[in-house]
Order: sequence, then C-alpha cells, then structure tokens
Amino acid sequence: MQAVLLVGLAGAAGAVSRYGVGLLAERWLGVQFAFGTLAVNILGCLALGYLLELERGTSLISHPVRLLFAVGFLGAFTTFSTFGYETVRYFQSGATHLALLNVSANLVLGMGAVWLGFVLARATMQVV
Repeated sequence: MQAVLLVGLAGAAGAVSRYGVGLLAERWLGVQFAFGTLAVNILGCLALGYLLELERGTSLISHPVRLLFAVGFLGAFTTFSTFGYETVRYFQSGATHLALLNVSANLVLGMGAVWLGFVLARATMQVV
C-alpha cells in the first residue's frame, strides 16, 4: 500500500509539472507547434535514461526511489520516456527487430487508436 501511495503522490506532481512545462512552452515558443509535448517528452527521456542507467550501474537508486521517480513522477509526466528507454535497450541488446517493431507498433497503433477515438466520438455525437 505504501508503494501505491508513493506512485500516486509522485504521479500527481508529474502531472502538475507536465501542465506547467506545457504552459511555459506555449508562452515562450507559441502554439503553432506542440512544443510543450516535445519538451516534456525530451525531458522525460533524459531523466528516465539517467535514473535507470544510474540504477543499473550503482546502488544509489533504491526500489522506492525508482517507484517514486520512474513510475510515479515520470509516468505521469510522460510515458514517451518509457517508450524511448525500452526502444534504446532493445537496440543495445542487439534486438533491432524488437526496437523497430516497438517504434512501428506505437506509431501506427497509437495513431490508429486516435483515429478510432475520433470515429467513436463522432458516432456518439450523432446518437446524442
């Protein structure tokens, strides 16, 4: 139960941070491109790569700290960081086919799911 609370509290902080970064990006760079999402994804990938590599190479990162930051904070801040980490690990382990499958599946299925969501929403609007 303590782990769930840690993840939940850190997740709340990650979500608020994501919102804040989005607002800052809009203010500084404008709204003509998804700069907020890009900034969040890049920062999340940097943070997750650093944290998990530090965990692999040292004893500085405990399991509760990993839960707090990797799962809780970064999980709510951006899931793209996990996608990036997993893809790079596939490449590093020589599983290039899995890395390419991961990229392709996330892009194609993710965009397909967005399109399906649009279709379902339009069908719902016609019924209501």
